[in-house]
Amino acid sequence: MKLQNFFQLAFFTVAILFFTSCMDEIEDNEITTPSNSIYLNHTDAATGKVGFLVQPSSKGIAEDGQTSYTWTKDKIWVLDGFIFVNEGQTLTIEAGTIIKGKQGQGENASALVVARGGKIIAEGTANEPIIFTAEKDNLNGNTTIDENGLWGGIIILGKATLNSTPGESAIEGISTIETRGLYGGTNDNDNSGVYRYISIRHGGSNIGSGNEINGVTFGGVGSGTTVEHIEVYANQDDAFEWFGGTLNAKYLIATACGDDAFDYDEGFRGNVQFGLIYQRTDDGDRGGEHDGGTDPEDGTPYALAQFYNITSIGNSSNRAITFRDNAGGQYHNSIFVNYAKGIDIEFLASGESSYKRFEAGDLKLMNNTFVNVASNDISKLFTIATIEGKEPQTQELETATTSLATYFTQNGNNIGSLGITRSNLIPTENGGATSSPSNSFFTNTSYRGAFAVGSTPWYVGWTASEGFIQN
Repeated sequence: MKLQNFFQLAFFTVAILFFTSCMDEIEDNEITTPSNSIYLNHTDAATGKVGFLVQPSSKGIAEDGQTSYTWTKDKIWVLDGFIFVNEGQTLTIEAGTIIKGKQGQGENASALVVARGGKIIAEGTANEPIIFTAEKDNLNGNTTIDENGLWGGIIILGKATLNSTPGESAIEGISTIETRGLYGGTNDNDNSGVYRYISIRHGGSNIGSGNEINGVTFGGVGSGTTVEHIEVYANQDDAFEWFGGTLNAKYLIATACGDDAFDYDEGFRGNVQFGLIYQRTDDGDRGGEHDGGTDPEDGTPYALAQFYNITSIGNSSNRAITFRDNAGGQYHNSIFVNYAKGIDIEFLASGESSYKRFEAGDLKLMNNTFVNVASNDISKLFTIATIEGKEPQTQELETATTSLATYFTQNGNNIGSLGITRSNLIPTENGGATSSPSNSFFTNTSYRGAFAVGSTPWYVGWTASEGFIQN
């Protein structure tokens, strides 16, 4: 989903709220304030200063010029509005730390934003994940998977290349006059920090006109950034969205999100391996929505993202993947389960399109297994999409459709079962031949999907998804 920019944001200081005790029993919809909560606000009420990151000191106010900050696991940190990590600043978040977003919509939404040149070092572990969730979530099961849009999400902005003009954009949801909301540049190796074992829950605030914030938004993020073991759970909008950049990531989970799981635009050229998409039986949209460019659609560099070892569980009304607006991209060694429709590729009668990327070898779908997708009809698993009334000639469409059906069978794609169900995602067989990646980022595997035969799922022990998948 593409959001509108309209916030004019300031930054924040800290006010510490003390309470003598907490209630033993909590109503489902009640927001309580533990005594160790630290509220992070836009503006220092004492000085009126904005635009610098602050944390508690002996006076509750950080010193001017401070560049390094730490959020510790002995406190609960509450985002009250849009909180920025500015250029030149580094925020360290300890393993086991809980960060909550204050509930609000529109200009009252809460989110954590890493501006270009800022960094977060957030290294959780499987035993002590870092959890971002809504203020009302007491982590006791009372906040259900039906509750989303309670706060915003995480927005990470970098200096890597985009394919839009002029190569710099304002991220969705932040006013164009707020320079900390800009992303893009010329450094594809840019480093926005380290993000490991992080669970992001119940986000996606509506910021106006039906536009919501993604669980994690990556704007022009470079390959120097580390992203591993990240969960987005019960988000109202997309789980992960990439706007350009070259970010590489492993072990991503998108569970029960209201829109797309993996969404990219503006020439994203990163790599993703070991991803789980798990839609509800009656919610969500595409497993993957992949756009090449916005203005112009044929701008360079082309979107050429690569995905390996994805397990994508859909539902009876949604589509597995759409490639459009001249997007290329690749899926290898992946499993798609329970989608009403398969993979569609935009075809235009003239000019560049995603089908042109397919013909040029920039769009590949190899060694994937489809389970109960498009009624197991091979002719419908890879299909042509005609978008915005740009209809191709009938003969061109027939030729392209025939070509895709042939491509399916000649490139290791098949229809199977692999023993996968909604409550058991571990396959009982490898599924067939696998592609061997040439990029050293990827791990060479002999199995399809996100999990090896007989393995323990890598989401066990640190995610909210674990309990939902087993139900």
